[in-house]
Amino acid sequence: MHNGLVTVFGGSGFVGRHVVRALVADGWRVRVATRRPHLSPELRVNGMVGQVQLVQANLRFPESVDAALDGADACVNLVALLHESGRQTFDALHVEGADAIATACANRGITNLAHISAIGADTASASDYARTKGDGEARIRDRVPSADILRPSIIFGEGDGFFTRFAAMANMAPALPLIGGGDTAFQPAYVGDVAKAVATVIRLGTTGTTYELAGPQTYSFKQLMRFTLDAIDRRRLLVPVPWFASGALGFMGEMSGALPFVTPFLTRDQVENLKVDNVASGDHPGFAALNIAPDTIEAIVPDYLERFRKYGQFHDTRSPAKYR
Repeated sequence: MHNGLVTVFGGSGFVGRHVVRALVADGWRVRVATRRPHLSPELRVNGMVGQVQLVQANLRFPESVDAALDGADACVNLVALLHESGRQTFDALHVEGADAIATACANRGITNLAHISAIGADTASASDYARTKGDGEARIRDRVPSADILRPSIIFGEGDGFFTRFAAMANMAPALPLIGGGDTAFQPAYVGDVAKAVATVIRLGTTGTTYELAGPQTYSFKQLMRFTLDAIDRRRLLVPVPWFASGALGFMGEMSGALPFVTPFLTRDQVENLKVDNVASGDHPGFAALNIAPDTIEAIVPDYLERFRKYGQFHDTRSPAKYR
């Protein structure tokens, strides 16, 4: 077993669970820092006895962040929000939270730091999500110049917030909205490949590099909706929604999200974010630089969406080329 200890902030989330597994496979001892460690006991079984430790930490409280890094050799920051709720705001987590982690790393002499951002991160963006992602990157690099920043496109995998979400919506609604007409481009990245990338840069030791983790193919939003419907063998209308109406739809989503335990299906900030293509710029290295051959949506997504088909895995009339 590797003798090093890596602290992972956000290790209990969708991406985090995969990152923890990848780090454990590399032989690291992993300390998962999360707001509610009692809700993630299953993470302990990813490694040998004692290899995965759960501790309580909240990015809004720098003392807890510093304590979570005690004795650590490396650090991974995966904490992110897709929509704001109460005190969990983009600025609080993406900017101030990233700053707290980077400051604690700098104070403890930890230079091996991987920070997950997003393609489209831009301090000048009209989207609060993308702007705070850009601001967070700046804080990280200011405190720990050797930190690697990994920017994935939308991430897919079982339990994701994209294909799973729209498949569930298609099971309940007669139509799916094509925000802004459905022309926004994406390069979906498989969560397992993103996790491998994180484990790889930590294993090699970070060098101040920015990576764009884009999948092997580019699709429009409309193509991804067609693919989702094809994967679950459902016929639904795809309704183009112009930008001005999409904003109103986002406002309605925010109103529904104000209810307890309800995740908004869309927000105005997400609409703003969709106005920019979510594809690699080509200015930074990607999966290939880390010797990772990324998986396609065709190879992964249909298997975990089968539960949304009318007869589950026993009813399969899909034609893989249909959504093109």
